Amino acid sequence: MEAGTAGSIISTWFSKAAEGFTRGDPLEVPLPALLLIAAGAALLTVPRPAWRWFGLFVTFVHELGHAFAALMTGQLVKGIQLRFDHSGQMHSMGRSRFAAAWTGFWGYPVPALVGALLVWAAINGWAGFALSAGALVLLAALLFIRNAQGLLIALGCAGISVLLVWFASPPAVSGITLGVGMALLAGAVRDWFKVLSVHTRRRRSLHSSDAFILYQRTGVPAVFWLSAFAAVIAASAAAALWCLRQVAG
Repeated sequence: MEAGTAGSIISTWFSKAAEGFTRGDPLEVPLPALLLIAAGAALLTVPRPAWRWFGLFVTFVHELGHAFAALMTGQLVKGIQLRFDHSGQMHSMGRSRFAAAWTGFWGYPVPALVGALLVWAAINGWAGFALSAGALVLLAALLFIRNAQGLLIALGCAGISVLLVWFASPPAVSGITLGVGMALLAGAVRDWFKVLSVHTRRRRSLHSSDAFILYQRTGVPAVFWLSAFAAVIAASAAAALWCLRQVAG
């Protein structure tokens, strides 16, 4: 591919992405279609074969949550590692105990928060904005990936978002944004039960739990952090259900 052709393609894609930063029509979807979208979200998160793949995206969002929290407290993000077993790690540089606790907290709740925001965006006409912004964030995140498995995962996530910006029609973007938002909420709940099981049945893996790491850093018991994760996830789910109720009503 010639440099001029590649530049033209990139320029065209960014033009399409820029077009998404406008408000479209609010989502109007009949209840049967809404139930089908919800069923699609469940199919991404409940069956193990589908979760094996979609869970990688949830893990990516989880680690990006840590990264954004680190940036909010003035820390330097050194890199992100992702693995095919749904584990990940974000490395940052900072000395403040508060910054470490803040960064460590915003992992498990973030997929739920993003999911609720996507549901709200889809329903209120901002699905294109959400898709364009998400694609740009995922592309920028490639700069911080520090392992081969993580690069493949991040390229897959970013590649899908890039293709959706290019090819998806506005109605399709709204439906996909709504479905992904629901799936992220369900994925956050699934991951919370997974970390809870680490503290109740699989204690050999405690070192991998954000709640346990937060306990080590702050001295505050892990049960507090698990409860705080659950509170944010539950609030996000409640907000999303309220938005969906407006549409269904």
